[in-house]
Amino acid sequence: MNKENKYLKLVFSLLLDAIGYLSFVIPVLAEFTDIVWAPVSALIMAKMYKGGKGKIAAAISFIEEAMPGLDVIPTFTLMWLYTYVFSTSSKKEKIIEV
Repeated sequence: MNKENKYLKLVFSLLLDAIGYLSFVIPVLAEFTDIVWAPVSALIMAKMYKGGKGKIAAAISFIEEAMPGLDVIPTFTLMWLYTYVFSTSSKKEKIIEV
């Protein structure tokens, strides 16, 4: 994946996390919006990140959005960091060790 797509995915992740935070803006409708947003965010996460990582991230995203009080966790941004920062550096370390 080229750098432009990588950073476009970061911007999209930040936007999706911001959408998840919107339930704090409208406290009365917060639980209803979370019921709707939880499966939508899980589906988007699974589409953004393929394979086993994407499925696990989708499940975490669903739980995080469905459970009261966990909306503050930026799941999409954390998954982006895991995919493009932490996983990449661990692969480089393995190559160097061999």
